[in-house]
Amino acid sequence: MAGIWGVLILTPLYFMFNLIGQKDPPPITHPAFFYGFVGAALAWQIAFFVIATDPARYRPLMVPSMLEKFSYGIAVVILVVQGRMHSSDLAFGGIALVFGILFVIAFFRTPRPLA
Repeated sequence: MAGIWGVLILTPLYFMFNLIGQKDPPPITHPAFFYGFVGAALAWQIAFFVIATDPARYRPLMVPSMLEKFSYGIAVVILVVQGRMHSSDLAFGGIALVFGILFVIAFFRTPRPLA
């Protein structure tokens, strides 16, 4: 679920560079950081698909997956509280936090692979 959601949300960003600056000024001034973020985030969505193929085998990857989800979700909450993001962005941060919690649950419910 996390991988599907991420691909659906992140892929359009490749085509929205100028639109983001128009709808939520100021314009993005460092395109390499923007496209680098999108590419790295999409790579993690693929990692989520890999984890889903064999959760026991890829159980250790769930830990950085939690970090990926919690770091974004917590950052959104802090930025909204500081007035640096729109409160409507809490929906995306909240979804990331839910996926982070689901990764925690999956980590503890997934048996360790046999050595």
